[in-house]
Amino acid sequence: MSETHIRSQLVNMLSKQQAHMSIDDAVKNFPAKDFNTRPPNVEYTFWHLLEHLRITQLDILDYCRNPNYKELEWPNDYWPAKDATTDAAGWNKTLSQFHADLDELVAIVEDPSTNLYSPIAHGSGGHTIFRELLIVADHNAYHIGEFGILRQVVNNWQR
Repeated sequence: MSETHIRSQLVNMLSKQQAHMSIDDAVKNFPAKDFNTRPPNVEYTFWHLLEHLRITQLDILDYCRNPNYKELEWPNDYWPAKDATTDAAGWNKTLSQFHADLDELVAIVEDPSTNLYSPIAHGSGGHTIFRELLIVADHNAYHIGEFGILRQVVNNWQR
């Protein structure tokens, strides 16, 4: 398998709808009244879940490219405060930043000078860019699917 093919597949995993729902499909026609709704038996709101996706993706992007990377504290730094709320501007900012950071990850993959397989120089445990990209794709798919299921739970799909 060629390096070009592998990079293409990584880009597809990160940014194309394949075996999972895209974030844009998950949030399509999402009612503003539910931005801060906590679904039954869930400790976070819909916006909290999107912020968690954004924060985690940004953290991994930072880990990949920042030689002065500082590890976040789990779980506190990966979620907004439990009482944090948002409005339409905050919701849109979260989504915009998520997309911008995803575009940065795709640019890393598409840059032929990026060595996907060598350990990240400032990292630990021999982590590679390839590993980090797989984590982003997996984490995003998991929580975007969760978002879709929680929409079903609160019955706010407007098709």
